[in-house]
Amino acid sequence: MNTTTSPSSSSSPAAGALDGLRVLDLSRVLAGPWCTQNLADLGADVVKIEKPGAGDDTRHWGPPFFPDEHGQPTDEACYFAACNRNKRSVTVDMATPEGQQLIRQLASSSDVVVENFKTGGLARYGLDYASLSALNPRLVYCSVTGFGHTGPYAQRAGYDLLVQAMSGLMSITGHADGEAGGGPLRVGVAVIDLFTGMYATTAILAALHARERTGRGQHIDIALLDVAMATLANQGASFLNAGVVPQRQGNSHPSLVPYQDFPTQDGRMLLAIGNDGQFARFCEAAGTDWAGDARFATNAARVRHRQALVPLMSEVTRQRPTAAWIALLEDKAVPCGPINDIGQAFDDPQVRARGLRVAQQRWPDGTPPAGRAVNTVVSTASPLRLSDTPVQLRHAPPALGQHTEEVLREHLGLDGERLAALRARGVV
Repeated sequence: MNTTTSPSSSSSPAAGALDGLRVLDLSRVLAGPWCTQNLADLGADVVKIEKPGAGDDTRHWGPPFFPDEHGQPTDEACYFAACNRNKRSVTVDMATPEGQQLIRQLASSSDVVVENFKTGGLARYGLDYASLSALNPRLVYCSVTGFGHTGPYAQRAGYDLLVQAMSGLMSITGHADGEAGGGPLRVGVAVIDLFTGMYATTAILAALHARERTGRGQHIDIALLDVAMATLANQGASFLNAGVVPQRQGNSHPSLVPYQDFPTQDGRMLLAIGNDGQFARFCEAAGTDWAGDARFATNAARVRHRQALVPLMSEVTRQRPTAAWIALLEDKAVPCGPINDIGQAFDDPQVRARGLRVAQQRWPDGTPPAGRAVNTVVSTASPLRLSDTPVQLRHAPPALGQHTEEVLREHLGLDGERLAALRARGVV
């Protein structure tokens, strides 16, 4: 399986880049948790607040569900593991005054709060930026919403799929209307949520750096729609500067040719030729003289004559299996690769060599409490590779409320009697 196992708690790993940073995570689902997992991977102490008895929505977004020790599905969805590694789960009912007070106390000693409630949703609990910054002026408070805190859509709930549609992303994803399977298509993962989480991470780090100069935190307003519009990138720039409304064109590229999938003897492969030198080397390897043809000699010419070149290339690529093309082109610096499914991707030699599949023990001593069957959790390793302060795997994606007593003792100094009383009243 080539799964990298997390370091044991006794190995005393080097401090992470964000060691000592306290993050209070009031977010759920994907965009906010993706951000806080980035911070946690980099060494921050992230305390995830969840509703008692229910927790983050993604704990229930299945199937698939984690298997138990007998291989039978539990009631814990695999989705949750994607974005909650290295965090500690604390259950607090923020609908109760006592729960709100606990969260305010945690925020008072935190550096960062991340939340993704609807605009104004936390003000009624006294957990909005104005309320918490009055208690802790150094607090960096990041709000993630669908449409931001201003504008006519500010009160709307926002979801990745909805924003993919509204932003125009779906209009440029998929095959053209006249082709088989044509029509708008969502991207296969919630990319707007993921991009939003990454932008939120960047904004938080920037605000922390600014705090070093000013001594004060600030409010960060991150909206899915804003992020979606920004990540249209070259497609957005084409419209804004040339008035060109991009259209769907399957796997081909609007500005590069050949940059798409091609048929092979046993399936399909991907060619990503980004310059004229690569195209010339492909032609030499394939035994063609297209690089000397004025219609195809430059990328701009190839884009204009796409309809002539692609069928010619397809006839040639069909003559060899995918693996043979990869072997032929690999040492000629011509980008070429297979179109893997996810299982094949995780089995790829490069993916295995980079240790991108990691396993963690949710219960480090190997003995889960009664009723908690899931022990080993597998996730994808962080792509952040820092030479001096590497990412450390400290906590598996936590069971609901796994760290409640630990954190409340450690951060707030609550004793066993107080914790038992809070639990008896359903506050935690």
